[in-house]
Amino acid sequence: MYVCGPTVYNYIHIGNARPAINYDVVRRYFEYQGYNVEYVSNFTDVDDKLIKRSQELNQSVPEIAEKYIAAFHEDVGALNVRKATSNPRVMDHMDDIIQFIKDLVDQGYAYESGGDVYFRTRKFEGYGKLSHQSIDDLKVGARIDAGEHKEDALDFTLWKKAKSGEISWDSPFGEGRPGWHIECSVMAFHELGPTIDIHAVVQIYNFHIMKMK
Repeated sequence: MYVCGPTVYNYIHIGNARPAINYDVVRRYFEYQGYNVEYVSNFTDVDDKLIKRSQELNQSVPEIAEKYIAAFHEDVGALNVRKATSNPRVMDHMDDIIQFIKDLVDQGYAYESGGDVYFRTRKFEGYGKLSHQSIDDLKVGARIDAGEHKEDALDFTLWKKAKSGEISWDSPFGEGRPGWHIECSVMAFHELGPTIDIHAVVQIYNFHIMKMK
């Protein structure tokens, strides 16, 4: 069971607490039914919001992430939410993410453009299957970023070119950091393998996120 966790740039709000509570209940139910549940929930510890917060507070991104991860555990613990089996972090999986993107580029499912790397949405035949939509039904927005270097407006970012003063990592595509969607895809695969029984996200993002993953 993989549950998308919070971006740790601030204290959690009720929207962050809701999935933590809901999916803890789901886990407890399956355990009550006799299942052995491996519950994985990530922390997004590098993201636009974290970088902005870092610049506002003049603190490093890792410092801010550590502070709010600790606060998250304290807050959900007070709500009687049990800890996950594991809480992978993006920074700990950067090598895995970079290799995953490289594999997609080598296979023709992704391409470099203007220092960024994008996923070729139309090349993946099953895209849109979960939401019962065809490619032509989809619209740009809701976490599908606009970009002048894209081949197609529906392609989404796998790797973002580094900007001055931002945290970044070296890669075959140049200095940068991962896009939002590839992070959970790689961590879920690393923690649970190619098959997941339950993959849960916050409802407001579900259609686009699940298609991209």
